[in-house]
Amino acid sequence: MANFAKPSAPRFSVEVYQNEFLPEGGSEVHAIVTVTSTGGATATRAAAGRGPAAVVIMVDCSGSMEHPPEKMRGAREATAAAIDTLRDGTSFAVVAGNHAAKEVYPGRGRLAVAGPATRAEAKEALRGLQAGGGTAIGTWLRLTDGLLRGSTAPIRHGILLTDGRNEHEDPAVLRATLDACAGRFTCDARGVGTDWEVQEVRGIASALLGSADIVADPAHLTEDFTHMMEKVMGKEVADVALRLWTPVGAEIQYVKQVAPAVQDLTGRRSGAGPRAGDYPTGSWGDECREYHVCVRVPPAAVGQEMLAARASMVLPGPPDGQPAVLGQGLVRAVWTSDPAASTAIHPQVAHYTGQAELAQAIQQGLQARKLGDVGGATAKLGRAVQLASVSGNADTARLLAKVVDVVDAAAGTVRLKAKVADADEMTLETRSIRTVRVKKI
Repeated sequence: MANFAKPSAPRFSVEVYQNEFLPEGGSEVHAIVTVTSTGGATATRAAAGRGPAAVVIMVDCSGSMEHPPEKMRGAREATAAAIDTLRDGTSFAVVAGNHAAKEVYPGRGRLAVAGPATRAEAKEALRGLQAGGGTAIGTWLRLTDGLLRGSTAPIRHGILLTDGRNEHEDPAVLRATLDACAGRFTCDARGVGTDWEVQEVRGIASALLGSADIVADPAHLTEDFTHMMEKVMGKEVADVALRLWTPVGAEIQYVKQVAPAVQDLTGRRSGAGPRAGDYPTGSWGDECREYHVCVRVPPAAVGQEMLAARASMVLPGPPDGQPAVLGQGLVRAVWTSDPAASTAIHPQVAHYTGQAELAQAIQQGLQARKLGDVGGATAKLGRAVQLASVSGNADTARLLAKVVDVVDAAAGTVRLKAKVADADEMTLETRSIRTVRVKKI
């Protein structure tokens, strides 16, 4: 483990968990890279003369938000609570979205600065939110991008609430918008009620390195929005990347965030010099995340060893300068003739491999259920119950129990429930990517 820290700099530690032993001729190395941030960036921001954060709240105001009226009322109250949670000095705006996007507060393409007066003005402006029209989420995101682009705040964040499908915009337009916004701000997405599309909302959050969740009952929106904004206010450093360097002949096969949720970062690699690539991780506060890195190395003879990869957390520097290395860890490969050593799977790697399989089994099982494939759904959801039980993922186990009757959790024996509430099925699907951390060895 290596820990790089400077006075007033964000403190990151990087730990690598792996079985470095390979059989003769073996070529695939697996490692879990655990990254822990303990803050400390506030002084750095102040020294740079930049504001702490800029936040835009996007509220769905399509016609369906009045069916039932509790959704629109809950959205107004939740947005007001989020505004109250803003720290003084935070730049913010509120956007109303339907088939178009409209600035609700402060207007004229600007961001307001949070304080007693602007909070009161913003909450008064929320009274004018009315439901009507269709849904074109890309327009909301483009307006948000424009508002945040003018800010010098290092933390740039969006919160998006929707209750329906993106029916009034071509899917390709939304994808292009997400591609354009990626790296410019992060975004948490929430679906209220049960008439929205899980993959759509989760796709928005994934593309913009945020969280996705369901709020089935509008009465719980205020609690959720307050919690979301508290987390945003806790972010201290933005645009951190996981940089992976490999020696000649070695290649990264994949990189996945595996805690606190599964997210494949493999396709997001950007070049960072000879044999190095950066994978975006977004904004950080006091938190821990874990990544599964798979490296293919040139096969070697017994007794040989090599550095398979170097994992660093880096913060971009000035355009003509070097990035700051916040923490670093090493992935090794050692070839051995001992089959016990080379066939052992490190508990951390085994745990998160199972958690990734758990997420996939849930998603495949629910899809099979929707298609009427009872056998396929039973097999996949049974495997999910088994994996949740083995890994101690109690939250996911509870959600699964609302979709299947568990006969034997250890064996993965289940029966599909004849009737499942839409909210229960959507909650399981939305939260399927959440993982539970393994206890440190």
